[in-house]
Amino acid sequence: MKPQELRKKSAEELSLLIAEWTGKREELALAIRQKKQKNVKELRGLRRDIARAHTVIREGKTRI
Repeated sequence: MKPQELRKKSAEELSLLIAEWTGKREELALAIRQKKQKNVKELRGLRRDIARAHTVIREGKTRI
């Protein structure tokens, strides 16, 4: 998800998205370790989306 889309959401919505994405990331990482999933790029994308959401939350706290 793009940062512009994330900035339109409230902190509560971002927290829910982070929780959802974290669950997906754990499931995907397990599937990759068990050789059930080969798409490692999807895992990388999820990690980056989680980091973007955390960054947007931090930006919102520091704005004046």
